[in-house]
Amino acid sequence: MTRVRLAFPATALAAAALAAAACGGKGTDTRTVSAQTTTTRVEVLEDAGRAQTGRAFDPSAVYRRESPGVVTIISTGLGGGGESGLGSGFVISGNGEIATNAHVVTSGEGAAIRKADQVYVRFKDDNQVPAKIVGFDPFSDVALLKVDPAGLTLRPLPLGSAGDLAVGAPVAAIGSPFGEDQSLSIGVISALDRSIESLTGFATVGAIQTDAAINHGNSGGPLLDSRGRVLGINAQIQTSSGEGSGVGFAVSVDTVKRSLGQLRRDGRARYAYLGVATSPVYPQLARNFRLPVQHGAWVQGITPGGPSDKAGLRAGATTERFQDNQYRVGGDVIVAVGGHPVREEDDVAKALVQLAPGTDVDLDVVRDDRRRTLRVKLGERPLDAPRPG
Repeated sequence: MTRVRLAFPATALAAAALAAAACGGKGTDTRTVSAQTTTTRVEVLEDAGRAQTGRAFDPSAVYRRESPGVVTIISTGLGGGGESGLGSGFVISGNGEIATNAHVVTSGEGAAIRKADQVYVRFKDDNQVPAKIVGFDPFSDVALLKVDPAGLTLRPLPLGSAGDLAVGAPVAAIGSPFGEDQSLSIGVISALDRSIESLTGFATVGAIQTDAAINHGNSGGPLLDSRGRVLGINAQIQTSSGEGSGVGFAVSVDTVKRSLGQLRRDGRARYAYLGVATSPVYPQLARNFRLPVQHGAWVQGITPGGPSDKAGLRAGATTERFQDNQYRVGGDVIVAVGGHPVREEDDVAKALVQLAPGTDVDLDVVRDDRRRTLRVKLGERPLDAPRPG
């Protein structure tokens, strides 16, 4: 099984993208902003939650309310040539900000990633305008675009929070699968805290798994709850055939918020870097290798010269096999990062994502049956993950 990012090749759409539709919007608006001779209309709607309280999930109501804020994104000049791509996005502010996936408006990976030459945004009312790439975050697969709001009707979508996530909760996905604009699919949250591939060698943690139908072209569109709040940005599918199979993934809204905040401020996102490879500890593994703890992140490799190496973190020197996996034996087990307990392997990454490069953080580790604390000065995550030694 492979995980596939969901931008849709759309070379045939490139010519159409070069002719933006005339400005002008329709709809009921609560606020107008003058802009020379045109008018920006921003729909500021009452919190959908009050209308939904005590009611069953109503996909039609969610679609009717939120779909005007979902857009189709056309990128041209990808890959250093004439290639184009198509994805989805959604309005997040009345001044023309739009969120999408980084891979919708870029090509390549790691240090070789390049943004598209031109990006166009098509709204539900058929207006199509050029957009500026304010910045993109290849580590979380998030991008921030900006359009001139003059003459447009904008419907910003409300952002939820990770506290709103629960397995089994109904969700709706809106986007442009295979170029079919404004398509709705529904399902549930299938799982939480998944790790998915990013545009670098580092994983994006805390992702949402859903069985709502997601296909090529859905990239960058919103995953919505019953109240119409954005829970995540649809990003990938897991497939053995290249098509959707009921296993889709969205970047969590809390990750999206952190990324967008940095992109607004700096035009780029920076992440803390530890320089360590680990394996999760579980009870049977602990018993087999006589580890003194049953949960944690067992250090399997250290990047030479990296922050963890400088702090004295240790990996094992010998290798042994257990349950068909190879392990380096004798290294430290990380049990806490900055006071946050580590029970699962991803807990290290979740703790680090809250911290800025250059921050000093305490790592609690178990070494030779003794617990000790190492002070680490975090580095900045590189675009290409170094290979731990």
